[in-house]
Amino acid sequence: MTKNLGTVQLGKTGPSVSRIGLGAMGMSGMYGSSDDAVSIATVHAALDSGANLIDTGDFYGMGHNEMLLGRALADRKREDYLLSVKFGALRGPDGGFGGVDTRPAALRNFLAYSLQRLGVDYIDIYRPARLDPNVPIEETVGALAELVQAGYVRHIGLSEVGADTLRRAAAVHPIADLQIEYSLLSRGIEAEILPTARELGVGITAYGVLSRGLLSDSLRGGAQFAPSDFRAHSPRFQGENLTANLRLVDALAEIAARHDVSVAQLAIAWALSRGEDIVPIIGARRPERWTEALAAVDIQLSADELAAIEAAVPADQVAGGRYAEAQMAMLDSER
Repeated sequence: MTKNLGTVQLGKTGPSVSRIGLGAMGMSGMYGSSDDAVSIATVHAALDSGANLIDTGDFYGMGHNEMLLGRALADRKREDYLLSVKFGALRGPDGGFGGVDTRPAALRNFLAYSLQRLGVDYIDIYRPARLDPNVPIEETVGALAELVQAGYVRHIGLSEVGADTLRRAAAVHPIADLQIEYSLLSRGIEAEILPTARELGVGITAYGVLSRGLLSDSLRGGAQFAPSDFRAHSPRFQGENLTANLRLVDALAEIAARHDVSVAQLAIAWALSRGEDIVPIIGARRPERWTEALAAVDIQLSADELAAIEAAVPADQVAGGRYAEAQMAMLDSER
């Protein structure tokens, strides 16, 4: 199956990417168990549909995700896909997180391991997963710029940083894109971060467009999450918060039904309507979920329809933070 997804340039200096990209995090246990064969089939379905942007992190499954992608991409031409890789998050053998390290020596080490696991000679977009409070962003970006010059990295990206950090980073080296959560339920970037990115010519790769499955039909009948599932510890999926948020999803479902589309498709179409400088990263784990997302690219929403969608899901009525308190404290974008 091949679809003309269309392409956009990622920021002023970034590569040409498909209108939506594939996020691979869920293929490595963040939302419970997954099947490698099905995951690989999903990667192939995305590439065969015309997508070229695949997002991962070296800490997803403690390397499992990169090794999985290495297998999935082994028979594909290198020029047919773009790899966006996050680094810096520290993990323990129990799976717990132990902070962030973006020192120049550390990031060179992380890169060497990623290249080996992915089976490639370069990373298309390399980015720190979070701002390291102990390392000036100028130092991290400066080290990344050296890797660009050496040919190991093609473009520099950032993740979850605020407007001031974005400005400081861009003063050192061009930044292709900022990866950050953006959806109908997470609209915080609209006040300051998004305008700053647009001023600087930095693209946005939006993750969490479906709010980790909340903006879909999958949880409307209720849900129970395994202890290993990220959502089991996320405030938006707890108790009364989940009940309140599902009421918003029900209101969105009424609009989706009138358009004969799914809630997920409507949420993706809304994100696409925000501008061509915003590229949604869709965390599909099965080929059929990718196919569902793919259809959203063709949905056209009028100004009145967009207003109705936003009225059904008021940003100030979303219950619970997007991460637990300790993780929220690590987000430069939320300060």
